[in-house]
Amino acid sequence: MQLRNLLEGKGFQRIVLRKMTTGHYTCRVKLNAKKGVFIIDTGASSSCVGFEHAGIFNLTQQQSDVIAAGAGDSNMKTTLALNNVLELEGYLTKNISFVLFDLSHVNKAISKVDPTIVHGILGADYLKKHSAVIDYGRNCMYLK
Repeated sequence: MQLRNLLEGKGFQRIVLRKMTTGHYTCRVKLNAKKGVFIIDTGASSSCVGFEHAGIFNLTQQQSDVIAAGAGDSNMKTTLALNNVLELEGYLTKNISFVLFDLSHVNKAISKVDPTIVHGILGADYLKKHSAVIDYGRNCMYLK
């Protein structure tokens, strides 16, 4: 039995991913009904949106004491955006929160080899909550 048949038979929904030139996997999302591109990052503890994209998605920012650290940067100030709606190919998640921080260093690095603008990151918090299974061979993931 194929992985797709097995997972879809158990109620998972298939989401198409795009593999960027950099090796990152992205998906197209609608955040608060606005289109964007998010990296799938199993190593990111929290799902994030770049400060520079907060207006696009109508995110209301609240103060945060969290200091973000990631590949290439550390000690980044953050804010929080609570109670949002995220849609991936019809798969809807209500009341989702995002950490907002400066993603410009990510886009700057990616732009050297790929023209895609990344608006955010779907991290382990989201992936775990939806029992994500990533099929790297077929460039897709399954969510439940």
